[in-house]
Amino acid sequence: MTADHPSAPPGEPPGAASAPQPAATPAHSSGATSDQPEHQESVLLDEPSTADLRAKVTQAWQEFARALAELLPELPAGAHVELTLDPTASGTGDAVYSIGIDVGEEGRLSARAVGNAALPDGYRLDRAAVADMIALGWSPPGVLEGSAGYFGLDATTTQPGRVAALLSRTLRDVYGAPHPAFLVYLIHDAEGEPLPEVPLGTARSEFGPGRVVEEDLDEALVEAVAAQNEENDVLALEERVRTVVSTMLKSDSERLQVDSDGDINIRAGSAMVFVRVRDNPPLVDVFSPVLTEVEPTERLYVKLSELTNRMPIGRLYCTDDTVWASIPVFGRNFQPTHLMLAVQVMTGLADELDDRLHGEFGGKRFFGDGDKAPRRADGEHRTGMYL
Repeated sequence: MTADHPSAPPGEPPGAASAPQPAATPAHSSGATSDQPEHQESVLLDEPSTADLRAKVTQAWQEFARALAELLPELPAGAHVELTLDPTASGTGDAVYSIGIDVGEEGRLSARAVGNAALPDGYRLDRAAVADMIALGWSPPGVLEGSAGYFGLDATTTQPGRVAALLSRTLRDVYGAPHPAFLVYLIHDAEGEPLPEVPLGTARSEFGPGRVVEEDLDEALVEAVAAQNEENDVLALEERVRTVVSTMLKSDSERLQVDSDGDINIRAGSAMVFVRVRDNPPLVDVFSPVLTEVEPTERLYVKLSELTNRMPIGRLYCTDDTVWASIPVFGRNFQPTHLMLAVQVMTGLADELDDRLHGEFGGKRFFGDGDKAPRRADGEHRTGMYL
């Protein structure tokens, strides 16, 4: 396990994690101010200690596991939970990595995880991944009654934290989910009727909203502008941003996923986008990890500088071993169109640049099938992350 993937997701989240600072090239400059240079300097400077993607991902998994641990004991007998790595984001086509959990009488749990019998060629688990499944506590396919071609697990709700950690590690370390936002979950009763929706961190309910779909942006824009006109100059910048983002996600602003840094987490296609609001100066930063586990070299920095100079807005830069894309939007005279454009551009940047940079500098795309970073020491090997 590595720092970004602790062995016990339900543990306490790190307290010092944060996100990269905003870029120096704003999306719109109509509201720029220069009366407080000391504040602007602190905003525009990179602070590697606050650009920890691993900490943000770690916290997201911890929150997902905690929510799952709280949910399991509350489910009625006959309930069923399905946790799936969204194939529309992973690009795995017919390969569906999922775990089903059935709740029995007296708190009994029966879980089944997809095995190679249900996976097409090219997406099957290798020997190391199968060994990891067994080490986590799964029984091999066909061993438990009714498991057939699936890995099996029998447990109870008396130790929900342990069960939730096991399920989370399976999805993350073996099936390769880079972030809970790329998971889709379904919860229904014995009759197949959906149970009252319970948020599971940044995972998305099959019955509800939760991710940005590009073709829905125009409709969301109209709604957001209408909401902005009604609330203009009444809400603080943070509330305005939450209104726009929740409209894009077709969700309630109270249900937005906000991490310990105060950043709103958005899944847009295969990109993970974070939105941060600053009050002084008023600024909204939209940023996304383009490439992770890349070796920072002089050649990489030169390339990022060249690409940034060719970008009409935003910038690319590297902190630690992560390449970030960042697009700031000034908060003074805030307009929903500016924020939506930034999210849309960020998604396109991630899709366009991650392939180019990965081919030239290696590393790993945030969600890239088959990517392999340079091999780590045996104690740090993350088996199954790149299936």
